[in-house]
Amino acid sequence: MAETKTVHSPLVTYASMLSLLSLCPPFVILLWYTMVHADGSVCQTWDYLKQHGLQGFINIWPRPTAIAWKIIACYAAFEAALQLLLPGKRVEGPVSPEGNRPVYKANGVAAYVVTLVTYLSLWWLGIFDPSIVYDHLGEIFSALIFGSFIFCVFLYIKGHLAPSSTDSGSCGNIIIDFYWGMELYPRIGKNFDIKVFTNCRFGMMSWAVLAVTYCIKQYEQNGKVADSMLVNTILMLVYVTKFFWWEAGYWNTMDIAHDRAGFYICWGCLVWVPSVYTSPGMYLVNHPVNLGLQLALSILAAGILSIYINYDCDRQRQEFRRTNGKCLVWGKAPSKIVASYKTTSGETKTSLLLTSGWWGLSRHFHYVPEILAAFFWTVPALFNHFLPYFYVIFLTILLFDRAKRDDDRCRSKYGKYWKLYCEKVRYRIVPGIY
Repeated sequence: MAETKTVHSPLVTYASMLSLLSLCPPFVILLWYTMVHADGSVCQTWDYLKQHGLQGFINIWPRPTAIAWKIIACYAAFEAALQLLLPGKRVEGPVSPEGNRPVYKANGVAAYVVTLVTYLSLWWLGIFDPSIVYDHLGEIFSALIFGSFIFCVFLYIKGHLAPSSTDSGSCGNIIIDFYWGMELYPRIGKNFDIKVFTNCRFGMMSWAVLAVTYCIKQYEQNGKVADSMLVNTILMLVYVTKFFWWEAGYWNTMDIAHDRAGFYICWGCLVWVPSVYTSPGMYLVNHPVNLGLQLALSILAAGILSIYINYDCDRQRQEFRRTNGKCLVWGKAPSKIVASYKTTSGETKTSLLLTSGWWGLSRHFHYVPEILAAFFWTVPALFNHFLPYFYVIFLTILLFDRAKRDDDRCRSKYGKYWKLYCEKVRYRIVPGIY
């Protein structure tokens, strides 16, 4: 069994775990309450809490209801069935530290199309009204908070009793094991990959489903959809479409290939993504802004361009890896560093580090258009309230932390080659600044 390497020091892990456990669930509820019942105003919620104290907070926390559990169960079962049953190309993930190579079925685009077509058809045919989801959103988030915690306990126990591969094991500390996870690639049976389900098919899919839900809710409420809501929904859907189009590439990223399936990543995908990532749209339901055609189209174009650049960064690196560097990057042969490293079993392997194209601008340039895209789908809300921008701020902190973690990991993996790479590509994220 592999020994777990903690990603941060135990002190940072304890601090982040305790804050995640104690602050994130109430934050999700307060975010929903503020967006839906307090006019999007942080001050209004703050005044309410000041006046009513802890009891006031307990009063606004919705209890998970039968309908909330039913909605979650139907959605989860539907997505799990699509993941298992839809046909898809066989794709291999990267070789793990223990030398395992996970195999996936790439059917994300099909699952995405089937999900949205089914959801819209149910609404169109009058079988299910998506505004029910919005009306019970607080109860759904509340159920997700508790349900996901139980799911993480299941992952912890499974990691101890029945790990799916040798990429698993304990670091000897129950809190760190629970938080960072026991297994890198947990599966149920041979084919049902838990991380693909939590991160992609539940988390990212819920983003698209809720974006559509908010749009439909505004339409049913006002008889029309404001241009601000359309820009927000289109950009979110373009982003999620890009994600599923590139899903096999996502399986090579830190989330899947390096972060184990623990509370940090699974609770985040099951609760934080549906609540926080979709929050600009949640705000716009009751705050329609009329941008006018020119402004709306400008924001839309800037957002689509950002998403395209983000996609092209990932595509460029994927193509470079797939062809082993024998491809063109921006019309010419790529510049690269050939780096060798040792696996935990002592084998020596080589990797190619791309130092031209988007990847010559900075080591994590793809985060710049990602943050800009989030800004462009939030900015239709204009600047009356601060809260819609929470996601953009959170995303910036998350990606800067991730870039640092990735750099630290690569430094220890590649040693002198990484030093050479950093001399060639000097900036971490923002060219010329950081």
